[in-house]
Amino acid sequence: MPVDPLPVGAIFDCDGTLADTMPLHFMAWRETLDPLGCPFPEEQFYAWGGVTAREIIIRLNAEHSLEMDPDETAHQKEMNYRLLIPGVQPILPVVAEARRLYAAGVKLAVASGGMRPLVEETLATLRITDLFLTVVGSGDVERGKPEPDVFLKAASQIGVAPENCIVYEDAPAGLEAARRARMQAVNVLDFL
Repeated sequence: MPVDPLPVGAIFDCDGTLADTMPLHFMAWRETLDPLGCPFPEEQFYAWGGVTAREIIIRLNAEHSLEMDPDETAHQKEMNYRLLIPGVQPILPVVAEARRLYAAGVKLAVASGGMRPLVEETLATLRITDLFLTVVGSGDVERGKPEPDVFLKAASQIGVAPENCIVYEDAPAGLEAARRARMQAVNVLDFL
């Protein structure tokens, strides 16, 4: 996974990239959707990785002819996830790469489809907050992944041109967002 030559800036996704949170997010989805009678199979959950919770609710409503409130249901899901954060584990090779880049003076950011406060709690649980100059979450941009907005905002906040940034991602929507931002991308799943 180590890239060479070193980039000027590196942007990391959080869930499924730095942190092994995807099983916890799936548990939170099941706790939220089961009482509402909404199916959300695990394979569909992983296929939609990187998509905001609000957008997932909109998609599920359309797919199952339901009328769940996108904002309220997404908020409940995130609150269910928040209770699970203490159990999060790092994805060690990716955290090691972030530490290596940080030690080399590369400007680092996190750009996530999750809510920034929850991403920040996750980073704090992993004790890696100090590696990153900024965290951009779904509420900080108008459009979520696969649109490039979170990556472009993160690059702007660390003061690095998009073409001088590399993105570390695990999800198809995030890899597409990096491509649309004209950033080099590393699919961390290729190294795990």
